[in-house]
Order: sequence, then C-alpha cells, then structure tokens
Amino acid sequence: MALTKLDPKTALVVIDLQKGIVAYPTARPIGEIVEQASALADAFRSHGLPVVLVVAAGRAPGRTEQVRNFGEIPPGFTDLFPELNQQPQDHTVTKRTPGAFTNTDLETHLKKLGVTQIVLAGVATSNGVEATARHAYELGFNVTLAVDAMTDTNADAHTNSITRIFPKLGETGATQEIIDLLKKRNV
Repeated sequence: MALTKLDPKTALVVIDLQKGIVAYPTARPIGEIVEQASALADAFRSHGLPVVLVVAAGRAPGRTEQVRNFGEIPPGFTDLFPELNQQPQDHTVTKRTPGAFTNTDLETHLKKLGVTQIVLAGVATSNGVEATARHAYELGFNVTLAVDAMTDTNADAHTNSITRIFPKLGETGATQEIIDLLKKRNV
C-alpha cells in the first residue's frame, strides 16, 4: 500500500538506533539509516509531534536457534546515536523483547497523547521494527514504515519484511515522502 496520509496525531518511533545494536553488520549502511531517522525526528519535533526513542537492553527469555547473547550489557551499549539529537520532550522506552510494546509503557504513553498513528524507523527490519509494527497494528494504530530509514543484519530478511510483511501491517514510504506529508498537514 502506498503512503496516503498521516493522522493529525502521529508519533515517530525509532527502534534500537543505539551504539551496541548497530555494531552488527547491516544490509544497508547504518550511517544512511541514522541520517534518515534523524531527519524524521527533526521534522516531527518541528511540527510538535511526539518522538519515541527505543533502546534494547536485553532479550526475551526462551530458547531460540539463533542465540544473541547480550550477557553483561557493556557500558555505552544503550547509548543512542548523537545524530538523533535526543530532546527533553522525547520519550525513551527501554525494551527487553524484540517489540517495543511488550512490557513497556509505550502503548499507555501514546494513547495518553491521543496518538492514532505511528511512523517506524530503525533496526532490525525483520525483528525489532517488524515486531513493533505487528503489535501496533494489533492495538489499532495506523502504521507507516519509513523503509529507507531501516535496515537489518540480513538483506533477504530486510527485503522480505518490506515487500511481503509490511504491506499487510500498514503503509510504506520514504523519509522524504513522510516529511512532505507532515508539511502538508494542518498541525
């Protein structure tokens, strides 16, 4: 589904653009992803819309075949990229599962603000971003996915999420398309 509109109360949710996560090799250069996510954050702030910055500080319990052992979280692991220009009004969510809604205050925070739509960016496309998009969709939020502001450690998984999964969960678009829609709205 092509990007059609943004609701009057839309929030940007940036997933795991933190130093410890982005140290993994990615399908698309992480610098480009941070640049696009930063442009979105600046645009949302300039329109008085909420920005949520999500960091991962662990993993969900349970066995998986692919183990990513965080072990002891090293210093600086959860530090956000400075390019995101975190502001005092930004809401920070610390998660310990792939999705940003599970066992966090994200849903309560967004609903308290009257948010009906979220725009998602970050890493990993097929894990943190997709899990958050699925949950947001199930909770009744309109979902927009900034596909040029996300990447994955696996190019095939990234492409699968963008081409097969995301169109079932919301609308997809590029950063500039989203910024252009923000400019056209009556805020």
